[in-house]
Amino acid sequence: MALGRDLSSSPIDAAVELPRRQDAAGTAPALAGSDSHRRWWKRVLPRSLYGRSLIIIILPLVLAELIGTGVFYDRVWGTVIRRLADSVASDIGFTIDAMAYADNDAEIFGLLGHAKRMTDLTFGFLPGEKLPPGLRQLGHGQIEDELASAIGAVVARPFQIDAEFDPRDILISIQLDNGILQVAAPRKRLYTPTGYIFVLWMAGSGLVLVAIASLFMRNQVRAIRRLAAAADSFGKGRDVPNFRPEGASEVRQAAAAFLKMRERLQRQLTQRTEMLAGVSHDLRTPLTRMRVALEFLGDNAAVAELQHDVGVMQRMIEGYLDFAKGEGGEEPEPTDLAALVEDAAAAARRQGAEVAVVTPEQCVLPLRPDAIHRCLANLVGNAQRYGRRIWLTVTPLTDSVTVLVDDDGPGVPSAERENVFRPFFRLDSARSPATEGVGLGLTIARDIARGHGGDLRLEDSPRGGLRVRLTLPR
Repeated sequence: MALGRDLSSSPIDAAVELPRRQDAAGTAPALAGSDSHRRWWKRVLPRSLYGRSLIIIILPLVLAELIGTGVFYDRVWGTVIRRLADSVASDIGFTIDAMAYADNDAEIFGLLGHAKRMTDLTFGFLPGEKLPPGLRQLGHGQIEDELASAIGAVVARPFQIDAEFDPRDILISIQLDNGILQVAAPRKRLYTPTGYIFVLWMAGSGLVLVAIASLFMRNQVRAIRRLAAAADSFGKGRDVPNFRPEGASEVRQAAAAFLKMRERLQRQLTQRTEMLAGVSHDLRTPLTRMRVALEFLGDNAAVAELQHDVGVMQRMIEGYLDFAKGEGGEEPEPTDLAALVEDAAAAARRQGAEVAVVTPEQCVLPLRPDAIHRCLANLVGNAQRYGRRIWLTVTPLTDSVTVLVDDDGPGVPSAERENVFRPFFRLDSARSPATEGVGLGLTIARDIARGHGGDLRLEDSPRGGLRVRLTLPR
């Protein structure tokens, strides 16, 4: 009896994604059921590299063990059981042949006692009894089937098999001419534990191999995770002091490329800061001389106009230098963002603004406090400049914190919301000489937010004005 299972349809084949053909119009007709199958496999298959690597290792191992076990049961274990059944049937057939030479019941019982000692089978005899018609086999399994086949071939008499007679024995009843011969065959004579030992050995060795593969794969994936964590921290503006290349050669190559990229970016920032420090010195000195010279020219309209222009130039240069230098020298540290928002709101109230604040009691995350303070001051100052009331809301999320700055001002048109982040860009309504600023407040704020790995977006406020959404990662 073959116990091998059909492996012609492998689950790997079902996971292969068929390409879609596009028609002349460029549309791709959906394959029947393909989307649902893909969604099903996406839910079942692991998403991590570690899990998928284990699937690549475990799936061939499991298939190999299934094939090996199937071949063993079909060819080896089935053959062993068949021959053990033939041996029991031969002993029964020999005993029946010997009973033909017994003259009375006493000799029959003596012969059966001798056969028990020689064959390890328990014999009983019911003189004059008849088997019920139509009953042949109770209990179905490979052992019972092989035993029935062997007895039918050797004895060639009516018989029945009761596998439920005893947990340790199988009862065989054979119809003879003068009665019923009952044989209790021990199950240990009809099967061998080799098959179970083989299966346990296969399963145990498979588990050991999977454990070893998991250990080695975990070490390889750990290096990739550390590289990803280092890149994520660097993208959030945080230092990665203890990172070093490790793992496989390809992972080491990627880590070395990351370190070189970090060095180039840091060197570029340093060069930019040093260059801008020189520009600051070179530009501020002549502007100061111009301001002093204008003080000696007296008071008239032309001098006042020149003084105003010099002041505008001074603010533009300082704003540009602040934007370009940023806060690169400041290191991230655990900072209470709620306290910084309260400070920005208090500063706005001192200038006469009406500010409502909703924050948690504490919201600590790694930040550059001076840079974030400056970012919040720019956002609150911008809202104060164009609105009468300001609403500040801090919302902690699972992996980030959101700061909302709402006002009741005129807002910003949707088409201009990306343009206002460009340096020195100002809307027409903001170009009035009475309006302070040079068009760098939102630019500096977004630069600081992205330097922390977050972002800054403009939206419509439910208060009727502009909403600025500042997102900072934890």
